[in-house]
Amino acid sequence: MNDLILQPILVMGLLSLLMMLLMYITRIPAAKVLEAEGVDLQKLSHPAQLGGVFPSKVERFADNYNHLWEQPTLFYAVVLVIWALGHTDSTHLIAAWTYCGLRCAHSIVQVTINHVWVRFSLFILSWLALAIMLIREALAALG
Repeated sequence: MNDLILQPILVMGLLSLLMMLLMYITRIPAAKVLEAEGVDLQKLSHPAQLGGVFPSKVERFADNYNHLWEQPTLFYAVVLVIWALGHTDSTHLIAAWTYCGLRCAHSIVQVTINHVWVRFSLFILSWLALAIMLIREALAALG
């Protein structure tokens, strides 16, 4: 049962891979359009200079890809601690899969309708799933 906790990490990795591919599938054609319009892409080499340059539907993929390297890094660490200490149980599994599902839903919402309150709700719910794992594991380590 302990190794089952690693499966959500793999799904999150696949989600990151998918978002990276989609980011470049949308960004490269948009960059070519900008170049054709005379924009010097080299002057946009710093991420802070890219804001608002690409169409929103293109930027959302990049934003989501970046988001998958923020909060999820804590998820990866917590899951690996749970696995390494052999603490996998049904509560941790449910929380891990819930987190993973909510992050997938968050990605879908961000790259499609990008409704702020829906995204925020998914973000907070995913944090709650992560908090359950984090707090339970911290209590186990301290106890």
